[in-house]
Amino acid sequence: MIRTKTVTLSTIKAIAFRQKLTSGGSGITIMRDDCKQPGIASISNKTGEPIPTANTDLEKYPLEAFKEAMELTNGFPYKKQKGVKVNEKMFPEETVEVNEEEEVIIDSDEYNKIIDKYTDKTGKLSYDLMNKDFIKFAKSSTIVNKMVEERKSLASIRNYIISNRLKNITGNDDLTSKELKKIVEMLDEVNPKGVYKELNNELKKMLNVNKRK
Repeated sequence: MIRTKTVTLSTIKAIAFRQKLTSGGSGITIMRDDCKQPGIASISNKTGEPIPTANTDLEKYPLEAFKEAMELTNGFPYKKQKGVKVNEKMFPEETVEVNEEEEVIIDSDEYNKIIDKYTDKTGKLSYDLMNKDFIKFAKSSTIVNKMVEERKSLASIRNYIISNRLKNITGNDDLTSKELKKIVEMLDEVNPKGVYKELNNELKKMLNVNKRK
């Protein structure tokens, strides 16, 4: 199943897309017309670099092609895509099959409403739009301001903001913290914590200002 929009590479004559891995994290898949076997690489969550699988032919699928594919697909949200026929027998099952829990998330109305809310005009997920929305809510919420005054932890304030905004966007007040966590992990498979960098910085400022009063 194609998980992100396909892109055309210039490094080699091929197309590429991102796909979740059963082992966790994200993978890059490259397909050539002149080769039945695709090139597959996982993405290191430590370095952000592609790691080709052992059975990937690096002469046909050089590392530079994976790096270009990563750059071109960066920011595309995971959504089921049409337009590319993929023979599942081409892929090692243990490498590219998406697990059932992530399949449910991608199919859910909640996930897709969040994606639609924070996708920019280029079709990519915008963490800038997301953080601006969260920060706007933080500054206007009397409960958030009270939590700041009471010197609650940054994590607890952030979790309150995210929980309330995502529940409001999805229209589902019954979303659990576990479900919200899984949705967030699907928004950034390489560095989920990095999604809220701007929000974290703003909350630190709010807490520091309150500390000096």
